[in-house]
Amino acid sequence: MASTPAEYIQHHLQNLTYGKLPEGYVRADGSVVDQATWTIAHSGVEARDMGFMAVHLDTLGWSLFMGLIFILVFRMAAKGATAGIPGRLQNFVEMCVEFVEGVVKDTFHGRNALIAPLALTIFVWVFLMNSLKWIPVDYIPGLASMIGLPYFKIVPTADPNGTFGLSLGVFILILFYSFKVKGFGGFTKELAFTPFNHWSLVPFNLFLEILGLLTKPLSLALRLFGNMYAGEVVFILIALLPFYVQWTLNVPWAIFHILVIPLQAFIFMVLTVVYLSSAHEDHSHAELTP
Repeated sequence: MASTPAEYIQHHLQNLTYGKLPEGYVRADGSVVDQATWTIAHSGVEARDMGFMAVHLDTLGWSLFMGLIFILVFRMAAKGATAGIPGRLQNFVEMCVEFVEGVVKDTFHGRNALIAPLALTIFVWVFLMNSLKWIPVDYIPGLASMIGLPYFKIVPTADPNGTFGLSLGVFILILFYSFKVKGFGGFTKELAFTPFNHWSLVPFNLFLEILGLLTKPLSLALRLFGNMYAGEVVFILIALLPFYVQWTLNVPWAIFHILVIPLQAFIFMVLTVVYLSSAHEDHSHAELTP
């Protein structure tokens, strides 16, 4: 897969990218593309040159696979649920549901039946995607290389495209409920007269509120991505060390991630609930200061 430490690091941090190369493009192996074609990138430069429409197949694939596992496990628990002595799976699922319901009850101050299921989905799904970090860094890329795939990065949350996709969905919900609960006029009035309730400070208020609104998905995405990406880089650096040193460092770092992985899923869920709670609060009836 790689002949030098630098190539090894670049290989493990590069996503399996599928995109369109233009006619006449000179590829990494020296071949020339006869006509514009969709293909898998064979280098980081090719992935970059594919532009905005390129997709990361590994991020999409593992995200969907983890989502499918979540659905199947919880569906299995729901179908096998009993009022008698519950099994281990039912106990586990009920524990997750009760935990998330408690968080939503303490954090969300509106009335919306969607919030608790959404919070549960986010928490379990992000946790499952993060948990892929526990797989040794060489296993899956090595298997992918054996079947001819040039790159394969398995942790979706270590890809900013994955975390921004999640946060963008949350941002759309924030806007949707802001307009639905407060109305167009109420929402724009809240932006214009918060935090300073005076007409002369409307431009300043709009700047602050719109900036704060736009930083919500940005902070959600970058917080999760930064923590997962940094952890992945450390695992890769440890893998470059001699075998007898790897276990000395890898085991404590993996144990540390037993805390980091659920913590980052919890933070993403709580911030989502907080942001949606704010979207359900109507402050548009405050008196305007003359």
